[in-house]
Amino acid sequence: MTKFETWDGLELSYRVWPGEGTPVVLQHGVVADTGANWIGMGVVRALQAAGHTVVSLDARGHGRSEKPHDAARYSWAAMAKDVRALYDELGLDEVAQVGYSMGGVISLLVAASDPRVTKLAVGGIGSGVIDCGGVDRRVIDVEELQLAMTGDGSAAQPVARMFRVLADAVQADVDAIKAVARGLDAAPITTLDDVTVPTLVLAGDADPFAAEPERLAAALPDGRLVVVPGDHLMAVADPAFSAALIEFLK
Repeated sequence: MTKFETWDGLELSYRVWPGEGTPVVLQHGVVADTGANWIGMGVVRALQAAGHTVVSLDARGHGRSEKPHDAARYSWAAMAKDVRALYDELGLDEVAQVGYSMGGVISLLVAASDPRVTKLAVGGIGSGVIDCGGVDRRVIDVEELQLAMTGDGSAAQPVARMFRVLADAVQADVDAIKAVARGLDAAPITTLDDVTVPTLVLAGDADPFAAEPERLAAALPDGRLVVVPGDHLMAVADPAFSAALIEFLK
């Protein structure tokens, strides 16, 4: 992976797989990273097989990017600005932006403000974007996610402990994740009207974070929905996820 200095001096890590056409830029979910969310789940391999140039960013606090423990270094706006800074770093004039879970919210913000985004795909989110302004806090709140990252995480509720299992699997910096949780404890989206590019909503049929995905698709000016098998962690691994994404990007 390659590193660059983003807009506020943090060193972020990204990877590029060369191909053809408009680059597909991937942004992973909370706790995960490029390897866990996109490589290990087969998405990068499928996009490569379809001939796409693929770019993936490890968000601040995640993967091989810098991981400050200060919550003030994390916000939805900061993470969206990181994605745009990567566009600048690579000299990208046109991109298809793809995000999952936390990365889905970030990608919505990027698409709403950056004309370089010509297509958008988001997964792992649903009506929480409309009702909660972002990640669905009816399923998990910041306190539960922080509790899951404290000690062995056993005191947290099952849905939060799922993220601790993921954190241990990817050897995440749990103190950085706690800072991320505090920093992102805000509703970043008040309207979806500015997301005017064609947008694909991908939702797992057993994903509580992607409840009522049809409401999210309908709220987007040019949204469409594909439901695939799986829960929040595994929907992205189902071949139907990559197949729908590739079909959308044609």
